Amino acid sequence: MKKLLLLIALIMPICSVYSAEKGKKDEPVVHLTDEQIYSELKKLALVFETARDKFVEEADEKKMLEGAMNGMLAALDPHSSYLSKEDFKEFYDKSHGEFGGLGIQITSDKGAVRVISPIDDTPAAKAGIQSGDYITHIDGEQVFDMSLNQAVKKMKGKPGTKVKLTIVHDGEEPKVITLKRAIIKVKSVKFAEKSDAVAQDDDKIAKIGYVRISDFGATTTKELHDALKDLEKKKVAGYVLDLRNNPGGYLTAAIEVSDAFLDEGEIVSTRGKEKTDIERSFATKGDLINGKPIVVLINHGSASASEIVAGALQDNGRAIVMGSQSFGKGSVQQQKPLGDGSAIHITIARYYTPSGRSIQNEGITPDVEVLQSKVETLEKKEALFTEATFKNSLKNDASKKGDKSKKKDSKKSKDDDKDDDEDFLNLTDEEKDARDYQLQRAMDMVRALSKYGTKNLEKTETKTEEKSDKKVEEKSDKKSETKTENKSDKKSK
Repeated sequence: MKKLLLLIALIMPICSVYSAEKGKKDEPVVHLTDEQIYSELKKLALVFETARDKFVEEADEKKMLEGAMNGMLAALDPHSSYLSKEDFKEFYDKSHGEFGGLGIQITSDKGAVRVISPIDDTPAAKAGIQSGDYITHIDGEQVFDMSLNQAVKKMKGKPGTKVKLTIVHDGEEPKVITLKRAIIKVKSVKFAEKSDAVAQDDDKIAKIGYVRISDFGATTTKELHDALKDLEKKKVAGYVLDLRNNPGGYLTAAIEVSDAFLDEGEIVSTRGKEKTDIERSFATKGDLINGKPIVVLINHGSASASEIVAGALQDNGRAIVMGSQSFGKGSVQQQKPLGDGSAIHITIARYYTPSGRSIQNEGITPDVEVLQSKVETLEKKEALFTEATFKNSLKNDASKKGDKSKKKDSKKSKDDDKDDDEDFLNLTDEEKDARDYQLQRAMDMVRALSKYGTKNLEKTETKTEEKSDKKVEEKSDKKSETKTENKSDKKSK
């Protein structure tokens, strides 16, 4: 009986979520009575005792209990889990900019491990792993029905050691790649001044501020402010905010990033289990780029916190969103410490854009859809028929062109074809920019907006039933700040 009471004491901190067991879609939850819960806990204790006593090998009680707690939370949604002392410490370390592993953000998808996105400049990104890829094996071991924490642990290891991953990309055969583990140092903001000669009235070169945010960590806001300060000194005409393959991070960082570009208006609302459990975050006075045009780039790997930023700027009419449909993770997670160094990572709320949209399972729809494409030359350098192709045509005695140059052009054509298959990661930044079709279209849009103005951008109308309640709340506390320290889910290795 003492063992039973001890087990119940261990499980009671999280037993309240047990009754929310996942049922069929749209089917109401049938809650258990206290007596039924106690009966099920007795059954759980019996399973534990039997497994420990009868299992053919020496049973690891700690591993069994952690597995039970993790399984209980994993039954709720893909983002809830039990964090051991080691897992919780790693979660904190990675959120503050440095951790060990491969640099892959993953999620659980119907028993499989799916890549949300690789982190910039990490072993995963350099190996060509892409958003939407599935990891089927780690060092030859199948990962189906493996928990996220188990997958993370198998990919973790001493920096410099290697791990083999079997990757399945959409429509392609599985391939095995070998990655070398490294200390992942995340600098979440990169920026550059990009310019291109554009035909303008004053015939000047249009300077565009490019800001890339790879994830939302504890240092993201400061890094962004420093980047904008530097770019504003260079008098850029507008900005491209690149959130592609950004898997999320801190909710507070997403709010602060949005606030940097807004003078007023709602940024995001989070809504919990109870109807009254609503918190709204509003922009404070002060647009750090003084109303200059912004184009936000998103794609299928843009999730969670990056969707909050894209939705806030889109709904407030502050930016044009370009790219492809985002990932669609509209839930907020929080860490609940259990007192011994371990914690529960649990979904506590959904978040909504200023117009009341929930992007859960839907994502952010870009204002202008621009799918990543490859620009290819359709016109040959030399035409098939010209004056020079006619028999007995007069020669150009000043021309140095001849058979040698033709051979050179032929060789160059073959080299161009070879370039099409060249590894994108080996190119210089300038070459990458030239091949980045989405970025080029975003820069074109910024140029157009900087020339013709942004007056035609209109705020998206609110379509939710809470519209009137929202107005009342805005009047009473238009500058209220979020009080939550919630973090969007981010599984990093």
